[in-house]
Amino acid sequence: MAGAVNIAGPKRRSRRRGGRSASWRPMAEINVTPMVDVMLVLLVIFMITAPLLTAGIPVNLPQTKADALSEPTEPLVVTVNGEGKIYLQETEVPLESLVARLQAITANKPDTKIYVRGDKAINYGRVMEVMGLVKSAGFAQVALIVEQPAETQTGTQIGN
Repeated sequence: MAGAVNIAGPKRRSRRRGGRSASWRPMAEINVTPMVDVMLVLLVIFMITAPLLTAGIPVNLPQTKADALSEPTEPLVVTVNGEGKIYLQETEVPLESLVARLQAITANKPDTKIYVRGDKAINYGRVMEVMGLVKSAGFAQVALIVEQPAETQTGTQIGN
């Protein structure tokens, strides 16, 4: 059969021998892209939640151009939030018992400094009502806490 023609075509290699053994070999590299993705997501989550961890009642303070006061001791802070609720430090207090609570905390020392933080969205009369109540209780040093505008904050340095 010298002149026989192969109709089947050229010989094909078996896929079992060459192809399958290459796909079962262990990977020599570790893909770090998913790990970097997870780390970036965690970074974004921490960056968003870190400012929320500050203690206190959220209040939008009005702005002023006056310099910040430097105090050696931490004064008492009375907060009036956007809903008109009153807080002493971080505890909600009814208006009627505010004076009694202040006097109990300060042990009747009228020279204790008391700061009032009022949300800029509430009625100014509500803040003045709280300030008047505190002053009528015998506390002489009552002040408002305000926020400095953005252009003043960036230009000032702490300690000046």
